[in-house]
Amino acid sequence: MKEIYKFFALAALFVVIYFTPFESVRVSAAILEGFYLLSEYVRQHTLTCLIPALFIAGAVSVLISQASVIKYFGADAKRVTAYGVASVSGAVLAVCSCTILPLFAGIYKRGAGLGPAIAFVYSGPAINILAIVLTARVLGFEMGIARGVLAVLFSIIIGLVMAFLFRKEEAERQALTMRDVKAENLLPKALFFISMTAVLIFATWARPQTDGTLFAAIYGIKWYLTFFSLCAVVLMAFTVLDADQRRMWLEETWGYAKQIIPLLFIGVLVAGFLLGRPGHEGIIPSRYIEMLVGGNGLGANLFASVAGALMYFATLTEIPILQGLMGAGMGKGPALALLLSGPALSLPSMLVIRSVMGTKKTVAYVLLVVIMSCTAGIIYGNM
Repeated sequence: MKEIYKFFALAALFVVIYFTPFESVRVSAAILEGFYLLSEYVRQHTLTCLIPALFIAGAVSVLISQASVIKYFGADAKRVTAYGVASVSGAVLAVCSCTILPLFAGIYKRGAGLGPAIAFVYSGPAINILAIVLTARVLGFEMGIARGVLAVLFSIIIGLVMAFLFRKEEAERQALTMRDVKAENLLPKALFFISMTAVLIFATWARPQTDGTLFAAIYGIKWYLTFFSLCAVVLMAFTVLDADQRRMWLEETWGYAKQIIPLLFIGVLVAGFLLGRPGHEGIIPSRYIEMLVGGNGLGANLFASVAGALMYFATLTEIPILQGLMGAGMGKGPALALLLSGPALSLPSMLVIRSVMGTKKTVAYVLLVVIMSCTAGIIYGNM
């Protein structure tokens, strides 16, 4: 069957290349937009976001036992603890939907339950403190509060629904992960993870709109803090880890990189081709999007939810984009719907999530995000 899929994939590629009017100005411009967006992603996010996240995921695979992950995030863990921690974790991780993926893959493969893992991957990019504060300041206090509260609530609900829908498969997976599991003390390695997380947080720290705040003060010394944290990581790599652990850490990191980076780059390229960068045109004219998200009806909210799920948003970029769309007539309901679906999902992240947990679970997850975002937008827009 795999050979049949390969044949049809090659046939589809042939048809697309054969019939695509590359001489068209719009098509060639959209292709360039795909590469421009990919270039921006590589320059702005790979070194500061993706690579630190890959190293953290590799360390999770090597240093944290399955017993520890299962204890706090497994099927038999206390739901309050598992979902509570997973749903608020994004408050300190200023990462986009793509950067959270290596961390999600790491805990899921180590035995985390589907529900808590889904809550983590949804909430991670949706509720970082900087995004909530900036949303409230630029788009209004009510919008900021609604985004923060609903993102946490949705992560828990979506996680619980996913765990229920796939409870049989999850029970089988949990039974397998429990084999030959030994508990271990995590305290000696806690500082190592804290240092790696600090590198990720400080390297991605965004410039706030106002000076004289704590966020602004941290931004002013972000690279000093990043360098100090990186030095701590290197030091502890040679003191906390032995030679075998260091080798395995690099091997696991490289394994995640091979799995995730190609799919991310392909997804970003396609997203740029379809929708372009902020302020630029892809193959789909932006005027159509502005036309379709006016008002607060079902159609506008559904379109905003689907478009947000497909688009790629770098951290915090969804806010100025929405500011422009709302100025062009976008309703408040569709704006909230896009805020709830956009940062948490993207075409690149869908490809990676599918490679981690399969097609059925990915489709269910995407549908739940779109439906709940759309519903929230309708209710909020008509309040």
